[in-house]
Amino acid sequence: MQELTHWINGEHVKGSGRTADVYNPATGEVQAKVPLASKDELDAVVAKAAEAQPAWAATNPQRRARVLMEFVRLLNRDMDKLAEALSKEHGKTFPDAKGDVQRGLEVIEFCIGAPHLLKGDFTDSAGRGIDMYSMRQALGVVAGITPFNFPAMIPMWKFGPAIACGNAFILKPSERDPSVPLMLAELMKEAGLPDGILQVVNGDKEAVDAILDNETIQAVGFVGSTPIAEYIYGRGCANGKRVQCFGGAKNHMIVMPDADMDQAADALIGAGYGAAGERCMAISVAVPVGQKTADALIDKLVPRIEKLKVGPYTAGDDVDYGPVVTPQAKEKILGLVQSGVDQGAELVVDGRDFSLQGYEDGFFVGPHLFDRVTPDMDIYKQEIFGPVLSQVRTDSYEEALKLAMDNEYGNGTAIFTRDGDTARDFTNRINIGMVGVNVPIPVPLAYHTFGGWKKSGFGDLNQHGPDSFKFYTRTKTVTARWPSGLKEGGEFHFKQME
Repeated sequence: MQELTHWINGEHVKGSGRTADVYNPATGEVQAKVPLASKDELDAVVAKAAEAQPAWAATNPQRRARVLMEFVRLLNRDMDKLAEALSKEHGKTFPDAKGDVQRGLEVIEFCIGAPHLLKGDFTDSAGRGIDMYSMRQALGVVAGITPFNFPAMIPMWKFGPAIACGNAFILKPSERDPSVPLMLAELMKEAGLPDGILQVVNGDKEAVDAILDNETIQAVGFVGSTPIAEYIYGRGCANGKRVQCFGGAKNHMIVMPDADMDQAADALIGAGYGAAGERCMAISVAVPVGQKTADALIDKLVPRIEKLKVGPYTAGDDVDYGPVVTPQAKEKILGLVQSGVDQGAELVVDGRDFSLQGYEDGFFVGPHLFDRVTPDMDIYKQEIFGPVLSQVRTDSYEEALKLAMDNEYGNGTAIFTRDGDTARDFTNRINIGMVGVNVPIPVPLAYHTFGGWKKSGFGDLNQHGPDSFKFYTRTKTVTARWPSGLKEGGEFHFKQME
């Protein structure tokens, strides 16, 4: 069995205490042990980061960007290797795993523009003989706590901009699939990153609390469930840190009567069942407007769902989605499905008895489709994070809009329609952070910013895009006067600037 490590000061380091199991989700077997860092171990890593960071911050942005340029080349070189390791630990299909790496790579490409993104402002002659200018400076040591569902993408979303800005970064990845973050750290070293600037510390709540309480760490980014996001945001802010946290989601897709039903159904299949539904941007609620629309959508969805192929990543492109990440995840999903049945929803497609020959111990969950779901049901209120799509019927556009707006989550949403006026009204009024128009998973590209509203996001700055450079730096403004143009013995007063 493989014994995983931490990545500290440019090398693999064995843990010294507790460990956790890392599964192969397709077989159900424990394939590795990952160390769980103690507070003392975490604090020692932070000390090494603090020692290395000043020299990195003093390195000019163009040279920092060159390290990221080489990292991009290495990511492309090792794309298949990274995707295979990701699939083996997470369970997602090989194409999905490559997409995970690719979307992280795109953020690194954006961060190569650090020399431009870090430029400040300058005002000549703000007063007599006085100039003013601002500069963006690194915070120091920062940290990221990242989830299991995107073990390549989200770590790169965090450490890419942080390192480009001149910070040292402590990454605490999910203990469920920790191998790819370790591989990314190896590639950053190969790309020329100095030791101590990117360190990977595996752990659980003890390591998380140590990050939140460590006085040297200036900022923390998190992606995960809303209860943990609220906990991290509250504790981190109480300790004086800059914190951004992204939590759960319940993403609605409004389907208008004039929508292309084939297009809408295809979109729901990919957005609802891709990656086994383990995406914070997955569409889990279809909201057709009108009973005829609802009936037509069900008729389009059922044959598509029944054709979905579920299997291990080793089956290649012939699989639509793989297993979920742990036995606990499977148990939770099936428990919520049963609650939907018990509470009166109509289970149109039942995947509870799904079993894959040769992989009976794997964490596979068959696809499910519910109709006539109501907002008081658990399958509507809770984030299922599995291959389960719920249809909530509405009689009008205003009712559908209100349903999405009243939900406690505000991560993503979409509307499918041929009418520009309806789409424009929807995008303007909806109180949700990322909106798609005939696009089911509206994840912005790297040069825009990613973030939800309401209980899906905590903090005033989002991930990647220009916001990330603001989050990982602070602005210093300088007012400068050179006395050569003033009379000898003259005094400076603010009124000279008027």
